[in-house]
Amino acid sequence: MADKKFERYTVTSALPYANGPVHIGHLAGVYIPADIFVRHLRSRGEDVLFIGGSDEHGVPITIKARQQGVTPQQIVDKYHAMIKDSFEKFGISFDIYSRTSNKIHHQTASDFFTTLYNKGEFIEKVTDQYYDEETKHFLADRYIVGTCPRCGNEKAYGDQCEKCGASLSPDELIHPRSVLSGNAPVKKETRHWYLPLDKYEPWLREWILEGHKDDWKINVYGQCKSWIDHGLNPRAVTRDLDWGVKVPLPEASEKVLYVWFDAPIGYISASREWSEITGKNWEPYWKDEKSRLIHFIGKDNIVFHCIIFPSMLKKEGSFILPDNVPAFEFMNLEGEKISTSNNWAVWLHEYLEEFPDMQDVLRYVLTANAPETKDNDFTWKDFQARNNNELLAIFGNFVNRTLVLTHKYFDGKTPAVEDLNDYDKMALEGIKGFPARISASLESFRFREALNEMMNLARLGNKYLTDSEPWKLMKTDEGRVRTILNISLQICANLAVVAQPFLPFTAEKLRKMLNLPELTWKDAGNTGLLPDGHGIENPVLLFSRVEDETVEAQVLKLKKSREANFVKAADIKPAKENVQYEDFSKLDIRVAKVLEAERVPKTDKLLRLTLDTGFDTRTVVSGIAGFYKPEDIVGKKVCMIVNLAPRTIRGIESRGMILSAEDPSGNLCLITPFLDFPNGSKIK
Repeated sequence: MADKKFERYTVTSALPYANGPVHIGHLAGVYIPADIFVRHLRSRGEDVLFIGGSDEHGVPITIKARQQGVTPQQIVDKYHAMIKDSFEKFGISFDIYSRTSNKIHHQTASDFFTTLYNKGEFIEKVTDQYYDEETKHFLADRYIVGTCPRCGNEKAYGDQCEKCGASLSPDELIHPRSVLSGNAPVKKETRHWYLPLDKYEPWLREWILEGHKDDWKINVYGQCKSWIDHGLNPRAVTRDLDWGVKVPLPEASEKVLYVWFDAPIGYISASREWSEITGKNWEPYWKDEKSRLIHFIGKDNIVFHCIIFPSMLKKEGSFILPDNVPAFEFMNLEGEKISTSNNWAVWLHEYLEEFPDMQDVLRYVLTANAPETKDNDFTWKDFQARNNNELLAIFGNFVNRTLVLTHKYFDGKTPAVEDLNDYDKMALEGIKGFPARISASLESFRFREALNEMMNLARLGNKYLTDSEPWKLMKTDEGRVRTILNISLQICANLAVVAQPFLPFTAEKLRKMLNLPELTWKDAGNTGLLPDGHGIENPVLLFSRVEDETVEAQVLKLKKSREANFVKAADIKPAKENVQYEDFSKLDIRVAKVLEAERVPKTDKLLRLTLDTGFDTRTVVSGIAGFYKPEDIVGKKVCMIVNLAPRTIRGIESRGMILSAEDPSGNLCLITPFLDFPNGSKIK
């Protein structure tokens, strides 16, 4: 809370899942804002423990291992090393970057479960769950696929349809089948342990809805309120798997802890590992009420970090609770949702190779367009524009001109201030206000606003130097030039301090060019950081221009990689068995015109269409709402099977089917006649 003084900070960032590399969506939504916040705290002299690590358990990892014919450990070893290396090169300043496959994590998570078990916090239930009789495995939700009841996607998972985004349960799937064998699973009894969230609901309502209504972000508070208002249910904390933290009960030897139970405990186990490495005590960061716990996460993790994990901590009894959970929304890419499966992403490890020494440009662009309150979009054109027009033209240009002129006119020595005019005084006074404004924005988790304030200091310097025109005054008023360059150099020195949380590599280059010692936030706002006669190094360019060809190459690479991945992932099956012409002729396919279109209430993907078939008017329910707005297809001609037996969908009798093509990513495109044929024309 803003009015409470804390002695130390415990800052966590969501554990990236170790079945793939890190991309810009992860950076924008979690790791860059967390790093900015932590760097600012350290500059202020705060005691901070910044925790990161790889989440290495769960079904997707086991599926990937099975597909590649390797062990889950080999999968997580590969991606943990890649992620850790990328973070280090990108400047994410973790105090510890751990992993949940470590022995210390397994022990910590096991002990945590045992504590809650001994306190009687779990509910033990025997339920019927899907079982693969051929492979002798109970099937986790992700090991079951079937047809989505909402959009008809035949590859929906038992927990979610990735095509329409609907949350599902395995029982909702049409024609469910096992990922392991392809067979239809059967139901079989199994025992699991549940966290009774419904029992904690009164406390959660008081703690979140009353205690944090004024200080948590609207998107976080709103999602929590929605979950609580709809009523919480017991949530399983164990799974029938062989990869993960073993459940420490004799009767559960073949079960593991549910990944969303063990993963957040990874913050604690990482802290214990940090303690073993440094010799410092980890417990005050987690168990002292004078410590402030903050979770940086994406919006898809809000429920786990605001409801489930705090409930676990509360019932364990010895831990503090999160003071804030500043979750971000999602970052899209070139107008489309980032998709790792379709390779529609900008991967951090590839960026670092292709844009050497340009970490701060990506940090700047992703912060300037951070998805703080709504989903935002990254484009390579915007990347180029922000680099060339802001970092290069304003920040870099100002610093370079100031240092070049200082070397040209005063042998690289800081000149002394002589008489100050009103403009000089305004500039000097302006410098002093930036640190407090930047701090206030960061403390409220408004990173875009804070970054803009930092850039406003560079804008102030750039404008001051341009307006003052020392290059025109040197022959007639050297004293005036001394004053102008002194003030400009003091602005540069302040930039080296206030830019450090946002642009750490740039700030360090600038500090070294100015021959400054390590500075802290209390030095910011000081207009005498460079004493008279202080020598500075020869300037080097802080930023370089991003050319059109570079951007075009990245866009082309993005499109080509996605196209290649589409072909690879298309899963194109061979043609079905031949049919006789008489069989095909039974289908009556006609040209029809869409007269009306409207969304089916309480669905995301269904449209109710009224069509003119040439011989009658009829209704068809179609799962195309995710790809077409109703108003966009009214009046269009489509191809339609008119003799399909009627089917009731959401209480609507659907008489027929309109035809569409589907690409490997699941996008639909209506099949339409090339020419404007009359309604009812037969398709042969």
